[in-house]
Amino acid sequence: MTFTKEQITTVKTRLKFIDLARSIAILLMLEGHFIDDSLMDVYRDNSYTAYRIWEFIRGFTSPTFLTVTGIVFVYLLLGNNHIDYFKNIRVKKGFKRVVELLFWGYLLQVYAFHVLQCIGIGILFILLIYGLFKLLKVVPLWFLFFLAGTAVFSLNLFFIHFEDNQYWPANAPSFIQNMFKGKYSIFPIIPRMGYTMYGAMFGAILFTNKEKVKNWLFPTVVFLTGAVFYFFIKSILVYFDRQFGLTYHHIYRLDWLYECLGMVFMLIGTLMIVEKLMGDIKQNLFLKMGQNTLTVYILHMVVLYGSLTGFGLNRMFHKALTPYQVIPAVIAFISLFFVIVYYLEPIKAKLEFILKPIREINHKLFGLSSKEN
Repeated sequence: MTFTKEQITTVKTRLKFIDLARSIAILLMLEGHFIDDSLMDVYRDNSYTAYRIWEFIRGFTSPTFLTVTGIVFVYLLLGNNHIDYFKNIRVKKGFKRVVELLFWGYLLQVYAFHVLQCIGIGILFILLIYGLFKLLKVVPLWFLFFLAGTAVFSLNLFFIHFEDNQYWPANAPSFIQNMFKGKYSIFPIIPRMGYTMYGAMFGAILFTNKEKVKNWLFPTVVFLTGAVFYFFIKSILVYFDRQFGLTYHHIYRLDWLYECLGMVFMLIGTLMIVEKLMGDIKQNLFLKMGQNTLTVYILHMVVLYGSLTGFGLNRMFHKALTPYQVIPAVIAFISLFFVIVYYLEPIKAKLEFILKPIREINHKLFGLSSKEN
């Protein structure tokens, strides 16, 4: 089954604030990676106000990506909730997406477990939990995702006691260790996948209350919930820590995870309010940036770090720029991707002779018809 034109329009309209969040996150990622790679070490000092602000903003860029992934995927998945699990096009496309993300993640950085692999495994767990939900038909889906997110975050209490060079599972191959605690665990499943699970929880709540999204109350509650997490979560966790008499696995050590989650929900709540104030936001280049995050991510890895080619901008600018040099450079870097996204459709059209057979093979492998994009 596919969405009708009206259904697609409705879904896209209701998720414009999500596209805004994705666009903001991808732009923050581009500037964050460029500045981190090119700024001289002498200026990486918290005594500089600008550097403190930059580092603070960078801290919730990846949580935004991971959380929004869960929101969007589950919201679209539940649009076909009346269909049997293995006949659901969103389930089929989900497994296809998992393979794509793992493929590109390891192709770009074969030795590391990075954000693409983390998102891919997160989607896989969403599909498995959704399958459990369809089987049980008793426990609310949002609650299952809440339990999953809480469990993933909580398991980090086990890993924070490890030394830097202590890896887990101890005798496992490095690519398995990197998923949890390894030499190249850039975005390990624990605790990063917790953001995707909490995003999935919010996606289920959002779908159930989709008629209330345009009201003032819903985005206000989302924003205030995020504010409570960001400003008060440590005090809350310390209180529970004392109540349970914990002496080793202190749960207040999870505060930074929930603070980042709170910041993400404040951002989403704010963007909901912005969408309400602006009315129907027309399709534009800024939104298009957020709708092509995978393409932008892959290309920025090639351009900046030289993935696949062996030559990137970091060969010229690695820790070599002053703040006055890095600002115009990062503006030019981001502008390049706006140009790429602007011409993305014509480029894809010219490459259709290559993309079409690849797409048809992928559709056959995952049981999708040629009309199901």
